Amino acid sequence: MASLSKNKIKYIHSLELKKIRKEERVFLAEGPKLVGDLLGHFPCRFLAATPFWFQEHPGIDASELVEVSQEDLSRASLLKTPQQVLAIFEQPQYTLDPEAVRSSLCLALDDVQDPGNLGTIIRLADWFGIEHIICSKNTVDVYNPKTIQATMGGIARVKVHYTSLPDFIRSLGDTPVFGTFLDGKNMYEQPLSANGLIVMGNEGNGIGKEVATLINRKLYIPNYPAGQETSESLNVAIATAVICAEFRRQAAWK
Repeated sequence: MASLSKNKIKYIHSLELKKIRKEERVFLAEGPKLVGDLLGHFPCRFLAATPFWFQEHPGIDASELVEVSQEDLSRASLLKTPQQVLAIFEQPQYTLDPEAVRSSLCLALDDVQDPGNLGTIIRLADWFGIEHIICSKNTVDVYNPKTIQATMGGIARVKVHYTSLPDFIRSLGDTPVFGTFLDGKNMYEQPLSANGLIVMGNEGNGIGKEVATLINRKLYIPNYPAGQETSESLNVAIATAVICAEFRRQAAWK
């Protein structure tokens, strides 16, 4: 059994920094479920695991494999409760094609800041069969370790792109672009299309002004019962789940 060098542990910890992840074009994943889901989807540069994990997973394909003690794994891990295995994967390179939005349902995120929210939204997109998420340039980095953990493996199937959202929306022509606003129309009373873009906004400020002017279908998630005093807003990931569920419900009935 090998032990992890101080330099290797330092390198693993450095992947908390966006700058290093960008330079190295890699990301960190931890835990049997997540690492198991990602193996085979992204090239694995490094994997460290306990002897028990290796017994359960023979024939792993990675550039570097190291069998380590639980103690060593704990030193390298970014989690409060380290779990059997951690791996460093290469970041995928995707091409963003507006045709994907014209032919299917996609999500857009306007400056979402919380890594957990982004990860949960990716997990939701995976559940609801949404294959593309288009993020503004100021949205939190998808390869943040907290985001990767929160995707619960959804990152293997959902392609996340970063671009200028206003420019991208303008390129869509007359494709339906949805967004949630307090002055929008009750989403349960509106016909929702099987294709188009659903824009979700920043946790504190909602959808920015420039993007808001480009949205051609404004929706509102009504509280219950109508008119009752309630919370000011929903968490962005929760709101995404509510909206995606209604889009898919309507599509199933058509």
